[in-house]
Amino acid sequence: MSVDEFNTFCGTLPHAHHLVQWGGAHVWKVADKVFAVGGWNEGAHLCVSFKCSQVGFEVLKDQAGLRPAPYLASRGMTWIQRTTSDSMTDAALRRHLRESHRLVSLGLTKKLQLQLGLNNQQEIPARPKRGAKLRDTPRGTS
Repeated sequence: MSVDEFNTFCGTLPHAHHLVQWGGAHVWKVADKVFAVGGWNEGAHLCVSFKCSQVGFEVLKDQAGLRPAPYLASRGMTWIQRTTSDSMTDAALRRHLRESHRLVSLGLTKKLQLQLGLNNQQEIPARPKRGAKLRDTPRGTS
């Protein structure tokens, strides 16, 4: 996967936006939360870091071409970095990027998820005020 292919794919995910920061890294966010970081390693291969579940992290962290993402995983976060395509195809990387986007978007407030139409959030009816009495019929009628 090239950096252009990485950026094109990430740009297709809902409400994703792109920044170049941290020394030229291609950073993708949903709202204000990072879900993917792409940049070049010394071998001119695209390195991509993404969030994954705890189980996914445990499975992926020791595979060839993958490692715990520098700076992120060392802080206890479940982020993996793909350094080569040795053990993860581009198609698998796209699946992981899509899942990273979903996981990160779940960390947004429920209100923001609803506003953005993410994660199948549906409007929840307002709860009655504390102490309010619920009545099926108006006062004075039975």
